[in-house]
Amino acid sequence: MLWSRRKPHNYGRVLPTHRWQGLTLRQRVWRVMKPWLALAGLLLLWPLLDAALVEPPAVLSGAPERVTAPFTRCGAGRAENCVVDGDTLRIGQRRIRLIGIDAPELRSPACSAEAAQAEAATEALLALVSQGPFDMAGPLGDPRDKYGRELRVLTRVQRDGTVQSLGADLLASGTVRRYLGGLRGGWC
Repeated sequence: MLWSRRKPHNYGRVLPTHRWQGLTLRQRVWRVMKPWLALAGLLLLWPLLDAALVEPPAVLSGAPERVTAPFTRCGAGRAENCVVDGDTLRIGQRRIRLIGIDAPELRSPACSAEAAQAEAATEALLALVSQGPFDMAGPLGDPRDKYGRELRVLTRVQRDGTVQSLGADLLASGTVRRYLGGLRGGWC
């Protein structure tokens, strides 16, 4: 052979004309699954993005506000600082909703069992806020729920240095339940 010329390594191969040609099965499956995995990840992280559902981490929370005033039950006298129900406080003109919990309705209960549970939840919150000063902190941006209530986390530093979460104490008492958004079950 006079002319011995080497052919390139891809000589004679047809270039892919479709986006799936030339891909292994693993690559094809990965390309199909990527958007679905991203969507699933966002759905799992959704509660962390909604300020009304989950207590914000310290990095994403505003400066805590110290509350030292005594509390009573809200009623006909319209006290300055009072407990509205098991998950809502009134401080002056402000209405504060605890993040991450759901209490039974005190104003329009669906049954007598819900009314009793609502009364217990309200008394439990009143007892907790009456134990002494506590701190209120909320997510950055001052979020509010659909009723205009400020969303806050209530904490108290104990004598031993531990931090008491008033919402967690209410959950532990069994008078309220965790609120993660969506439809709420009945209390009856």
